[in-house]
Order: sequence, then structure tokens, then C-alpha cells
Amino acid sequence: MSDIVPVSLKSDAHYLSIEWSDGRIDPFAISLLREACPCAPCVVNRREAEKRAAPLLPVLSPSEARPLKLAAVQPIGNYAYAIHFSDGHNSGIYTLEYLRHLGAALHERTSQP
Repeated sequence: MSDIVPVSLKSDAHYLSIEWSDGRIDPFAISLLREACPCAPCVVNRREAEKRAAPLLPVLSPSEARPLKLAAVQPIGNYAYAIHFSDGHNSGIYTLEYLRHLGAALHERTSQP
């Protein structure tokens, strides 16, 4: 993995696409990146949500009801990106290894019949 690095990032209203040095392109839905945030509070919240039953009618906050957008994508050294979302969340550090893993899972899901 250490030899494979991003060569370009492109974003629009719904996707952040990363082109890697091996030619693979990973088009991440912004909502997927937010849901997969690797920060500690998000990981804990996902674990707790798996343990409890989903509410029949979830109540959304005003920020959750608005369309989610990228506010910023900042490189962190040569190993990660800090991704800031329009809902104010900005504590996730997405390592290149984690993004490659997410992209591989995405390609696997979309290539299955």
C-alpha cells in the first residue's frame, strides 16, 4: 500500500473521487464517508447503534435534514486527509490505508451480481 498514493481528488455535490497511482478510481458518496468516519466518537456511536433497535421514526436535527456536503478536504502529512462536512463534523482522520479499504469494499459491492 505504501507505494500507492492519491494522484487526484475531485468532488461534486454528492461524491469525492480519488484516483490512485495504480489507476483505480474510488468514487465515494459523501454520505458514505460521513457514515464511515473513523473518529472515536463515531466508532463508539456505530457500535452502540448496532446493539439497540432502530427507532421506528428517527428524529433528525436541522443539520441532519440538510443535504450533506464537503466543507473541506485537507491533507495530513503524506498519510491521511482530514475531511470536514457541512454538518459541522470535522474530527475524522481518514488514512490512505483506510480510504483504500473503503474503496475496495465499495468496488466489491458494486461488482457483485
